[in-house]
Amino acid sequence: MTEQNATAVGGASTAASRPARSPGRSVLLFLRDVVVIVAAALVISFLIKTFLIRSFYIPSESMQSTLQVNDRIIVNQLVPDVVPISRGDIVVFRDPGGWLPPRIEQPQAPIDVVGDWVLQVIGLSTSDSDEHLVKRVIGLPGDRVVCCNDLGQLSVNGVPIDERYVQLPPDTTDVSSRDFQEDIPEGTIWVMGDNRYDSSDSRFNGVVPIDDVVGRAFVISWPIDRWRWLDNPPLTFDGVERIE
Repeated sequence: MTEQNATAVGGASTAASRPARSPGRSVLLFLRDVVVIVAAALVISFLIKTFLIRSFYIPSESMQSTLQVNDRIIVNQLVPDVVPISRGDIVVFRDPGGWLPPRIEQPQAPIDVVGDWVLQVIGLSTSDSDEHLVKRVIGLPGDRVVCCNDLGQLSVNGVPIDERYVQLPPDTTDVSSRDFQEDIPEGTIWVMGDNRYDSSDSRFNGVVPIDDVVGRAFVISWPIDRWRWLDNPPLTFDGVERIE
């Protein structure tokens, strides 16, 4: 036998002696990869939900017609810690105290509890929406907000603003059911609902601490036919400057 033939035979013998991967082991490896991928996706979703965006649903009519009952909105949680709040922003905030009625806990089936936990981890749960409020920012720290002038308009720092987003009852021109003048303290904001005659907002409950703001709503995500960006109203607050 030549040296070449011996090498070939040796190679065949080595290959034949290598054990084949069993189907069971392949399944286990596949399942391991699936678990790793799912775990990584959950961690990434948790981080996104914790630091970047969250989902909330709209439980009331106070922001009509901009937001309808049961709309789902996506909130940018970089506001206000990284990105500052601006006048006209639609913000979600925790109840500063006394804005919401006491919450009555409803019993849940175990499967619902588990399902809600999973949705919370990936940032799709809206189970705590009824612990938060959503309103539009009208006044920033240091602003003076006054209503209403002879045309029924609200003024910020002496500048009347044209609020095209406000929903008013028929034959009504005043953008508020009550007159007021408020100087906004540092560290707080003045918020109002777009449905001015059906909104319990800063006119009744006072200012909102900026520390209670969860983020700024930037898109309606559900239902599909309501999908749209929630942009800051153009030109509404142009010309408004901070009082020195």
